[in-house]
Amino acid sequence: MADEELLAEAARLIKLAAGLHMKVATAESCTGGLIAGYLTEVPGSSAVLERGYVTYSNAAKHEMLGVASNLLETYGAVSSQVARAMAIGALKASHAEIALSVTGIAGPGGGSAEKPVGLVHFGAALGETVLHREERFGDIGRHRIRLMSVAIAFDMLDELLSHGSSPAEPDR
Repeated sequence: MADEELLAEAARLIKLAAGLHMKVATAESCTGGLIAGYLTEVPGSSAVLERGYVTYSNAAKHEMLGVASNLLETYGAVSSQVARAMAIGALKASHAEIALSVTGIAGPGGGSAEKPVGLVHFGAALGETVLHREERFGDIGRHRIRLMSVAIAFDMLDELLSHGSSPAEPDR
């Protein structure tokens, strides 16, 4: 997705969330605040974006979001378990109704056979509903992985805003 498309989608989502009087929090690792950055490019985003966490290290995930140390040790930071815990933690630590999380390996290094560059896990939470999505973008370059991650996070936000607490597919 191109920059203009991401900005247009951010504007649409801000308008949708504002109309529903819903606040959003983000918990970002490999995107380093890029999701919140795109959202705040939109005038009026302060009515929607409640806060954003950049939790690049395991310590930050644990200290700021309450991600259990045993999850980080057992599954690693780049896992479905941690992505879900990040979303739940951001929801609990904020005044938002929806939380988005992303954790992955943007490269160019840091990957392994089990967890290659381009592996990204996403979480989204609304009340008791917690969504997960895994993407394997491949080693397409750090910038593209991060931009595609923003697009996926926006898709998940749209799903929660459009379907309320009964999304069509609770886990992917």
